[in-house]
Amino acid sequence: MRATLRWAHSDLRTHRGEALFIALATTGIVASLLLATALFGYATNPWQRVFTQSNGAHVWLHTARSAETERLAALDGVESVTDAYLIESATVVSRGTRATVELRGTPSLPTVGRPLLTAGHWPAAGEADGVVLESRLARALLAEPGDMLVLPGTGRTLSVVGIADSAEPRYGPGEQPGLVWALPSAVREPGGRVVGLRLTDPDDTDYAVQRAVTVLGAGVVGEVSTWQQARAEAQGDNRLLGQVLGLFGLGALIAAGLAVHGAIGTRIRGHLRDISVLKAIGFTPAQVVRIFLLQHVAYALLGAVAAVVLTEGLGARIPGRLGDAVGVWQGLPDHTVAMVAVPVGAVLFIGAVTGLAAWRAGRVPPVPVPRPTAVPGGGLTAAARRALGLRLPPALVLGWHRAFTRRPRTFAMVGRLALPLLLMVVAMSAWTTIDRFHSRPEELGLPAALTVRPDSALDDREARDLLAREPGVAAVYPGVEVAALVPGQTATIALRGLGTREAPYPFALAEGRRANGPDEAVAGQGLLDLLDVTVGDWVRMTVGDQPQILHIVGRSIEPENAGRVISTSLDTLHENDPNLSPTFYQLRLDPGADPRHVATALSATAHGHLDVHPVTNPADGLSSMRAVIVGLICVLALIGLIELLSAIGGTIREGERDLLALKAIGLSPRQITAITVTSTSCTALAAAATATVLALPLSDWLINAQGHSSGIGAGIARPPSPLLLLLFVTAATLGAAALSTLPATRASHRRQADTLSAVA
Repeated sequence: MRATLRWAHSDLRTHRGEALFIALATTGIVASLLLATALFGYATNPWQRVFTQSNGAHVWLHTARSAETERLAALDGVESVTDAYLIESATVVSRGTRATVELRGTPSLPTVGRPLLTAGHWPAAGEADGVVLESRLARALLAEPGDMLVLPGTGRTLSVVGIADSAEPRYGPGEQPGLVWALPSAVREPGGRVVGLRLTDPDDTDYAVQRAVTVLGAGVVGEVSTWQQARAEAQGDNRLLGQVLGLFGLGALIAAGLAVHGAIGTRIRGHLRDISVLKAIGFTPAQVVRIFLLQHVAYALLGAVAAVVLTEGLGARIPGRLGDAVGVWQGLPDHTVAMVAVPVGAVLFIGAVTGLAAWRAGRVPPVPVPRPTAVPGGGLTAAARRALGLRLPPALVLGWHRAFTRRPRTFAMVGRLALPLLLMVVAMSAWTTIDRFHSRPEELGLPAALTVRPDSALDDREARDLLAREPGVAAVYPGVEVAALVPGQTATIALRGLGTREAPYPFALAEGRRANGPDEAVAGQGLLDLLDVTVGDWVRMTVGDQPQILHIVGRSIEPENAGRVISTSLDTLHENDPNLSPTFYQLRLDPGADPRHVATALSATAHGHLDVHPVTNPADGLSSMRAVIVGLICVLALIGLIELLSAIGGTIREGERDLLALKAIGLSPRQITAITVTSTSCTALAAAATATVLALPLSDWLINAQGHSSGIGAGIARPPSPLLLLLFVTAATLGAAALSTLPATRASHRRQADTLSAVA
């Protein structure tokens, strides 16, 4: 054991940089995997906790007042049914912020779908105007118990007496109205009812919805929301961040394992005589393997422990969503298990890869085998001889020849180095795609910058004139959105009429063409998946008791409502329902116009008759991913450095046998140094080029697959610019050259006696 420790200590002194990089890379990898686990837990557990504690309803049905909701209790699979609460759509204002809300007349705290009070209390019988706000709505309005909410144009006010969490779909400006629980007396102009169903088997949700709509009648059902939709909305971008961290963390773990495998293999080839001496003095093959195994497992264990300590101690202090996720995750039951399982799994993987490489050291014979006088494939190729005949610099020709002489070993080295570089290009593609959502939103389904909803005081013509006169507004697109039942009556989708045939809305299309003719429409990927249809199919849906048949002629990139949107022109919907009128307007602004400035100006001009919101950009929730990408690139760079150091060491050791010959033919130490630098640079160039060529289609597939699964649809991926890719390849090549210069210079100035000893 003492000899083993002395060998490990000597090897550590010789390869300090490599040991440091292995420990740092392991720290980054384990930290990435722990953060990914935290994000997955943060995305799922808070909603699940609220749903369980509130005894949440699996299905919520918005119906007409005439619906016989009491018949739902007799349906098979329905465990319990809430009361049919009266609802009223309204707009409230608090501290200058407007929000669309659903006033829900709830006489007492319900047992199913019970709001979980986080502040204040439930309205008492004497508090006729007292209301409880859903927590996200309260944050948007900057409201707290004791504040007053104003209902513009009505002269009414509501008093906030409580704030509560709910497992129902949460408030989204311009997308989802906020929930406001009130006593029935506060709902003065009810527009319908809402009823919740709690099921015995949540997996039968679609069937339960179908039965409920059949019993009530499609004509009285306006909208259906399910627990799956609420959960997916609550998880939001946290799950995507967790997937990114997990994917890159696993990729980096594999790359680190391969880098360690290559480093050990290179070291074994350089210490064949030393290993033979160890066996000659009594070391068994198992002891030789144990030297390398324990040494590298110790490096990995040190990095894993550092990652656990940093994540546990500083994780909750990370700014933004990551810090919030770690803080919540630390209080979950599975936190301790993950903090042990993730680092142990990473260390075991690195240990397994190390053991495979160290097994070769155990097979080294105790009697050194003389090195061959000629390297297989080491003779100059015809191309190299021709290049020398053209009087190209010998250092460049011989360096290129050395890099690609041993093809199996060269290909393995290029492959190991290409893997972290490939992941870097994929990370850069993700960065470029996120950046494109901000710089070119019109190409990704967001041509409008503002959504405007007028109140009843403005008719369509007055609203259009008011909006068109505002400086900075380039185009005004009237629109209406209604909930439509899909065939089979298992869910509702968003049927949207936007623009007119004379001024069509500029949808971002990924397939097909624009909807120009009667009954033509474009649909999001989420809707195509839900209905199992493709571009070119006809679909039938029901709005109230009116059927609507549309021909899908294109697939649009649709960031809203998980892609469950079918869009046509306002004229097409008006032909089916002449009484239909625009309920909102999408504003496309002039280049350079500030949406916030235009929104403020419109609100002031309309004297409170307009509800103006910026269009939600899905990339806004991914701003923290930029920091994640930077951290991942740093971890991958460390792994690349490990592989480069191994490649440089192997190149120098293999060049020792040629050193005397190169000096004999008249090459100077500087030229000999250039041979090693050129060889390393060629290897790095080949790896970077290979990584770039493979990463572009891979990143395109990964990003579009994520877009498809989220409902936005494929077609959102954007590769890095050619200039950025060229700079990336150049930086990798020049970095390898710079890293190899110093050790190559030292090797070229070695004494003749040292060189003879190395060759022997």
